[in-house]
Amino acid sequence: MKSTIDLESLEIFRAVIDAGSFTGAGEMLDKDKAHVSRVVSRLEKRLGVQLLKRSTRSLSITEIGRDLYERACSILNALEETEASIARAYGEPRGLLRVTAGTEFGLMRVNHWISEYLKQYPQVSVEADFSNRVVDVIHEGVDVAIRVGTLEDSELSVRPLGYIRYGLYANSTYINARGEPEYLQSLSEHSLIMFSPRGKPVWLLVKGKQRQEITGEALCIINNNLAARDLAAEGLGIALLPHFLATPLVAQGRLTQILKDWERVPIPVSAIFTSSRYMTPKVRAFVDLAIADFKTYP
Repeated sequence: MKSTIDLESLEIFRAVIDAGSFTGAGEMLDKDKAHVSRVVSRLEKRLGVQLLKRSTRSLSITEIGRDLYERACSILNALEETEASIARAYGEPRGLLRVTAGTEFGLMRVNHWISEYLKQYPQVSVEADFSNRVVDVIHEGVDVAIRVGTLEDSELSVRPLGYIRYGLYANSTYINARGEPEYLQSLSEHSLIMFSPRGKPVWLLVKGKQRQEITGEALCIINNNLAARDLAAEGLGIALLPHFLATPLVAQGRLTQILKDWERVPIPVSAIFTSSRYMTPKVRAFVDLAIADFKTYP
């Protein structure tokens, strides 16, 4: 007996419920809203039941619609797992990888990972979203999100990548003119370029078990580490910078690390992805590349 339900109908019906609207489902699946509506109506006609209650302002699922939704999820998840298993056995990363990260870290580091990733794996393409909004990984179809800082508990899978470690840096011209500080307390006598997204800037520095806050008057308060690095490289003052951001300029002779025993408390960086699926080859390859990159810096 020929089935009256095709996989596209199940996929679209599931997307409508997940998105809460025909418009949202169309955006998720990159399909026209009218097509989505027609498919659902055709499915109801084939089955002879009402799956959704429609009004001009809302969309709700019927009891039999809920039953079909649960069955559709089971069927589609099983098919996706089968495809994923085949992809894992095949091993070669391929297809479109959707990545999201915060704007600054995306520009500072993730963009480099993407460049190396595309060079290493010719069968992949990348769609990157560098945004400071918190992206909904599940509903926006993101494969991997790079998050900086401590994570809240969630149902998503997490893979620690490494830590952002910081040091104090200045240009040799500045050091020659003002002298290199020998003690942390000497920073109060220097021009400081301090990062602060909001409020009063504070440097919380550690040396072993010692902890010290630096809250002196700043020459410049800025909310971007790239800009702080460039100001320090121009000889305007001392900045607290991620090592990976400062290291290239150290090699060029434009920055010098000072008070090397003191650093900021390291900040964790993690990759997150949906917990309902294992790490696919394209995601695993990207995450492994990121972990390897962290190992190249102090």
